[in-house]
Amino acid sequence: MDGSDLEQDGPSPFIRSRGMRIPKHPEIITGRIRRALREGAYERKECDAVGKVVQPGDTVLELGGGIGYMSALLSHNRKVRRVVTYEANPMLIPYMQALHAANGIENVELRNALLAPEPGPPVDFHIRRNFLASSMERDSNPDSIVETVQVDCHGIAAAVAELKPDVLVCDIEGAEAALLPAGDWSGLRVAVIELHPQWIGQAGVQAVFDAMHKAGLTYFPRASEAKVVTFRKGW
Repeated sequence: MDGSDLEQDGPSPFIRSRGMRIPKHPEIITGRIRRALREGAYERKECDAVGKVVQPGDTVLELGGGIGYMSALLSHNRKVRRVVTYEANPMLIPYMQALHAANGIENVELRNALLAPEPGPPVDFHIRRNFLASSMERDSNPDSIVETVQVDCHGIAAAVAELKPDVLVCDIEGAEAALLPAGDWSGLRVAVIELHPQWIGQAGVQAVFDAMHKAGLTYFPRASEAKVVTFRKGW
């Protein structure tokens, strides 16, 4: 334990990361993640990107909330007006709520749902012993599944029309190639997207770029790094 984990009354239940308090959790904040958080390296590329392009007062749509770190950063550090986060993994929602509460964040709305090109019936989501490995994929390591639950499936068009976001932040583990071309992103000023070319291939990467260009956004190299790509209007 290093000095950043100590308070006057003894060990702290939090890790300090980028000025935020991150609750410790034995199954979510594991060794590798804990080190990255302490060093400011957790989701560094995405954090660097939003730090360059997101403005106070923005409305942000986040696809893939993870542990809640990015939505907390957007609210706490970038002072956005509102964040709406879609996260399909129900096991992460209580932790995300705890992280936001620890930082006094009240302008993030968490939606435990899947966004799809079209709305549909609830889908099966498989909870694994390792919370972070839970997914809709049953065939991948089925012996690790401890529970299967159903998660609502919302349509991307209705969500974008309702929220009218200025900013899109997207990390959805390879679903970006199918989902993003189905949305009307013409109202965006900025999009920060983590690509997964190992799963979506060249055609999938091209589909993401085409969807952003169709919306009037252009690749912005100064806020892009490796697989994290930023698109912006008017730069």
